[in-house]
Amino acid sequence: MIGLGRMGANMTTRLLRGGHEVVAYDRDPAAVQRTASDGATGAASLNELVAKLKAPRAVWIMVPAGDPTDSTIGALLELLQPGDVIIDGGNSRWTDSKQRHLRCKDKGVSFVDAGTSGGVWGLANGYCLMVGGDDDAVKRIEPIFLTLAPKDGYAHVGPSGAGHFSKMVHNGIEYGMLAAYGEGFEILEKSEYTYDLHQLASIWRYGSVVRSWLLELLELALKEDPELAKVKGWVADSGEGRWTVQAAIDEDVPAPVITLALLSRFVSRQEESYSAKVIAALRNQFGGHAIKPE
Repeated sequence: MIGLGRMGANMTTRLLRGGHEVVAYDRDPAAVQRTASDGATGAASLNELVAKLKAPRAVWIMVPAGDPTDSTIGALLELLQPGDVIIDGGNSRWTDSKQRHLRCKDKGVSFVDAGTSGGVWGLANGYCLMVGGDDDAVKRIEPIFLTLAPKDGYAHVGPSGAGHFSKMVHNGIEYGMLAAYGEGFEILEKSEYTYDLHQLASIWRYGSVVRSWLLELLELALKEDPELAKVKGWVADSGEGRWTVQAAIDEDVPAPVITLALLSRFVSRQEESYSAKVIAALRNQFGGHAIKPE
C-alpha cells in the first residue's frame, strides 16, 4: 500500500484484519510507523517496498490524482517486473487510467483501476469497489477486493478505465444528492415554522423514500451541531463532478441536476459575486433600479 492517509491507512488495517500481509509506504515516516504498529511491514522507500514483496507483486496506490499518481507509477515501473500489477484506488480521471494501462502494459506490468467509495467509514463498513482492468489481472488479485468490500459491494465492471469512469459518475450523482438535501433543509430552515432539523433528519431515516446513508450522516452532523454554526458554507470539488459533466456533454446526455450541483459549489466559494454586480449595475442603467451599496 502506497499512501497512508485516512483512506490508505484504513484500507491497510482492513486488509490486515482479513489475513493479508501488507507492506506499507508513505512519505511521512510517522504514518508508516502507525501502520506498522497495526501489523503491516513498514518500508522507508519505494525500492524497499518492492524488495519486501514476493513476485508476482500487487501494489496499491492511494495517493492524490494527477501528477502524484503519475510520478508514483513512473517510479514503480523502474522497479517492478513483468507479471506484477499496479492498482490505482484513487479518484483518477478515467482517460488517465486508460493511458496508464498502456504505459504499464509496455513494461509487462498489469494496471487495474479501482473506483473506491466508502470514505472514513470504510474500515468498519467496507468499501464499494468498481474495478476495471484485464480479466486475468483482476482475477488474480480479487481476494484483495473481496476483503475490502462488504458482501456484494465489489464488481469487475469492465476493461481499463471502466472502474474510474463508473466511480466518476457515482460521484456526479453524489453531487446532485448532496445539493438536493442542502436545498431542502435550507427551505425548512428559512420557513415560517421553527423546525427541529435534527428531528426531521432522524425520522426521515425510517420508511421515507428519501432515506439514505447520506441522510444518516446529516442526522449525525445535526446532532453534533444543530445550527451548523461551526461549518462555513464553502464547498470544494475534487474533479469528478467536472469530469462527469464533461462526459455528459461529450455523449450528448442532458444532465442538468449534476451540472447545477457542480456550479452551486462554485457559487459557495464566492465572497462577492461579480456576475451579480454586473446584473445590478445593468438594472440600474436601464430601469433606474436601486443599487444596494457596499
